[in-house]
Amino acid sequence: MPEKVPLSPEQETMLITLYAKAQADNPLFFDPLSKDVLDQVDYDFSQLNVPYKTVILVSQRAKKLDSVTQEFLAEDPHGTVIQLGCGLDTRFWRVDNGLVRWIDLDMPPVIELRQQLFPEAERYQLVSSSVTDLAWIDTISSEGQPVLVIAEGLLMYLSEDDVKQLILRLQARFPGTKLIADVFSKLTARSAAQHPSLKKTGASLGWGLDEPTEVENWAPGIKFLSEWYFSDDPDLAKLSLGYRVMYKLAGAFKVAKRAHRIVCFQL
Repeated sequence: MPEKVPLSPEQETMLITLYAKAQADNPLFFDPLSKDVLDQVDYDFSQLNVPYKTVILVSQRAKKLDSVTQEFLAEDPHGTVIQLGCGLDTRFWRVDNGLVRWIDLDMPPVIELRQQLFPEAERYQLVSSSVTDLAWIDTISSEGQPVLVIAEGLLMYLSEDDVKQLILRLQARFPGTKLIADVFSKLTARSAAQHPSLKKTGASLGWGLDEPTEVENWAPGIKFLSEWYFSDDPDLAKLSLGYRVMYKLAGAFKVAKRAHRIVCFQL
């Protein structure tokens, strides 16, 4: 059993996503490696009070980001993927094409835990740093290959200034890189602190985004590429009638539809 590693409230939220991806009865997504990791962690996951709807949403997000990553690698097989705030995610092993160069970044306690739980792999690098300590960007080279940056369940925990500075430094270091991230609307960011699992961890939320084109004003060259809504997931047909109705209603109202979605930018 790995030794316990102290985690901040924000870092403890990574256990929510690990739990969600490890549920074998989930009709949308199941990751066996996440289940293996879950079985190794000395933690009472029942105290997180993870609602089933959160399991579904985390699964949708993971499935969509996996798909985007696979599309990127189909176009640029030798590309570099940088995953920010990786937590205990296993995406590298889910999408590895045998050629990608992969960098997972998170805070030192998280990286220490990953080193205990995950196997070493070629073309795979761990970076131990706060995402807002931007010196880490200068330690990474894309080796002239296209770059995809993934921010899953991360940006809403940062301030707007931190998000802006991060994007500007990524653009300066890797011009033309693609950034894919899930974002909350400003209203959702304000209200999400009442989520039962987040209340348990004590994590706080910061940044929300209403109009993705706002980010284009941060610097010349930033381009908003696409926006994906959870209510548009074609796999919703696999869910129960109640959930299908809930998603259909959410998709009918702009405020609900855009409360939480996935956006893609070229920097």
